[in-house]
Amino acid sequence: MNMSASITEFLGYITSVRRLSTHTVSNYQRDLAQFQLFCDSTKVTKLADLDSHHIRQYSSKARARGLASTSIQRQLSAIRSLLDFAVNHHGLAANVAKGISAPKAGKRLPKTLDTDQVNSLMTSTDTNWIDLRDNAILELFYSAGLRLAELCQLNQGDLDLRNAQLVVTGKGNKQRQLPLGKPAIAAIRQWQDVRTEAKPEDDALFIAKTGKRLRPRSVQQRLALRAKQSGLNQHLHPHMLRHSFASHMLESSGDLRAVQELLGHADLSTTQVYTHLDFQHLAKVYDDAHPRAKKK
Repeated sequence: MNMSASITEFLGYITSVRRLSTHTVSNYQRDLAQFQLFCDSTKVTKLADLDSHHIRQYSSKARARGLASTSIQRQLSAIRSLLDFAVNHHGLAANVAKGISAPKAGKRLPKTLDTDQVNSLMTSTDTNWIDLRDNAILELFYSAGLRLAELCQLNQGDLDLRNAQLVVTGKGNKQRQLPLGKPAIAAIRQWQDVRTEAKPEDDALFIAKTGKRLRPRSVQQRLALRAKQSGLNQHLHPHMLRHSFASHMLESSGDLRAVQELLGHADLSTTQVYTHLDFQHLAKVYDDAHPRAKKK
């Protein structure tokens, strides 16, 4: 039985015997049609002619076309089902697609802001206590690369503005000491000058109108509002500011271990995944540092 006939029989089986939904059968049909095109291009005319190398080659070519890992996995699942049917109903020797999975998808990195976008966010002429509080939050996120939970847990006593330092309690209750930039210090001082207007109930650095510690959800909402007011055409969330901090620091310094310490990552590999360098920076580092690159 040739490839086309095998696929047609299998589709008939899952339609009439297994009674799968029309939508599911349509997905099988589409995925197996793609696989048949591959088989035609490699001169494989029967299921019995397939081996594991063909399946891996098909998976790799799908990845090279830009197909998502989840889509490739779905296609491989359709191929395995087809071959299982041939094993059970036509005596095919083995299912050569078993044990072969789609290439792992790279970890998605959150979007970053460029420096102009950061500057537009930080520019606010409002002087009411809520806007001054939000200014301090934005500056602190970007100045220190804090996580949302870390910022919300800050107390007044965690700050040492005289020495431009901040003590943060991160994951696993691990503390780290971070430097603070001048714009962040200035914004925090302005906020502290009006903080009492909300009648704070405790030592929390950032408080809501009720005087209680500001909740993470409220911080997220305030950041989204500031982004809209600044004309930023994308959703702004705390992790984007943390990632922008890490990316800009790494692009400027090239010091991966220093960025690791600032972010509070226990493992350097986490920082390598979390941050990225643009190619121009990498090329400049290479040209400046590699002995062979300096030779004419």
